[in-house]
Amino acid sequence: MKLYYSPGACSQAVHIVLCELGLPHDLVQVDLATHQLVDGGDYLDINPNGYVPALALEDGQVLTEVPAILCYLAEQRPDAGLLPPAGSLERARVMQWLAFVGTELHRNLGMLFNPAAAELCKDLARRQLQRRLAWVADWLEQHEWPVGEGPTLADAYLYVVLGWPAHLNVDTSSWPSLERYRQRVGERPAVQQALAAEGLTG
Repeated sequence: MKLYYSPGACSQAVHIVLCELGLPHDLVQVDLATHQLVDGGDYLDINPNGYVPALALEDGQVLTEVPAILCYLAEQRPDAGLLPPAGSLERARVMQWLAFVGTELHRNLGMLFNPAAAELCKDLARRQLQRRLAWVADWLEQHEWPVGEGPTLADAYLYVVLGWPAHLNVDTSSWPSLERYRQRVGERPAVQQALAAEGLTG
């Protein structure tokens, strides 16, 4: 498999899960500003939408969108427990968190990354984020993990997205549970492996 990624972007969630599962993979870095690959190729030939991640499979097919890729990978190694069995409430809870992170956190933080976004839109995103982050912080005050008693796919995505506020002048200091969670997940060997491969460790 080949993961098209940009350091620190949401593709990092896929990278972490690849490492957690021990699945062999190659990395291809994408310049999101130019859509150029490190070999000079055009990323738009891989994913016409232009954003990461994209996962190229052995048969040449390409899979995009974080939740879809994460679920596909987890089902390659079901014994790892990152995605509970089909039909279980726990699986639905993981999907619930993936949807929440994607639509309520990723989308709003993404608005703040966009230099072309109107200030009115950014203000709305900030207000939404205050409510959503407060809810996550409250949950993590009472639970070690978003779902169940150990890490799932939801943790890879949530960990990555909770790292973005620090780069966007979004103050999360009033919610210490968010930082404690980030530190706990960040200590996992798979996370350290992914960060090192992306050049994001000291």
